Amino acid sequence: MKKCATHWKDYECIDAGNGEKLERWKNIILRRPDPQAVWLADTSSKEWKNTHAIYHRSKQGGGSWDFKKDLPEYWTIDYKELTFKVSPTGFKHTGLFPEQAVNWDWMQEAIRNSHSEVRVLNLFAYTGGATMACSSAGASEVVHVDASKGMVQWAKENMALSHLENNTIRFIVDDVLKFVQREKRRGHTYHGILMDPPSYGRGPNGEMWKLEEQITELVSACLEILDDEPLFFLVNSYTTGFSSTVLENILSTTVLKRFPNGKVEAGEVGLPITRENLTLPCGIYGRWIKND
Repeated sequence: MKKCATHWKDYECIDAGNGEKLERWKNIILRRPDPQAVWLADTSSKEWKNTHAIYHRSKQGGGSWDFKKDLPEYWTIDYKELTFKVSPTGFKHTGLFPEQAVNWDWMQEAIRNSHSEVRVLNLFAYTGGATMACSSAGASEVVHVDASKGMVQWAKENMALSHLENNTIRFIVDDVLKFVQREKRRGHTYHGILMDPPSYGRGPNGEMWKLEEQITELVSACLEILDDEPLFFLVNSYTTGFSSTVLENILSTTVLKRFPNGKVEAGEVGLPITRENLTLPCGIYGRWIKND
């Protein structure tokens, strides 16, 4: 199943191909590498040339931005009632993954349709797009966990930009598995759990993370802190070669087995490409949702 983020106004994937994508972030045009965009595109056109910045990969790893026009250090974009800080980083990212809006909408609908308290846990929470979406939708508490102090600080800025300072959002810098295990010992539970684990990573104290070796362990640990009346469970992944069927199978053998009153679905998330009326694939998702 394919889910496409079609409700953006401040973001647009103008074109993609030849291993790159051309994007509009409000009124700023960026050109970035994209390993999925392997089809042909006319990158010699005026649109591709008239950019504010281009990210060039280095053969030694990493890369750098080539700024063609003056850019502010950061600017903001809106998605519905939410506002986010955007800034080109040294690793080609901008601090936001716009395709995740399809998951924000899905979680917001679930929270708004719930007639009881909803506590949400966001793991590998990055700059907090999902955190702000869940909080804005009425979650009674959102716990935001990430190993990077810098990303957590960025998320706090997004909280302020979205005027959610008076909502209950807890920001935690920690290794996610250790945090989940401590929550189990503390007896804390959540109605909604989401995670966006990297392929590889390190916790704040050097803890190693490898997706294919630890994802099932983490989902199983999260199952121990899922409320007896859960609302949703979501796993995102950008790991190349990792099938959405794997996520479907993991959730079916863990969450669905414990809570058969729900359903599991999985598939791709993507962005509409304006110029060619195509879809840019942007990772996979697996979801468990309580039946209506």
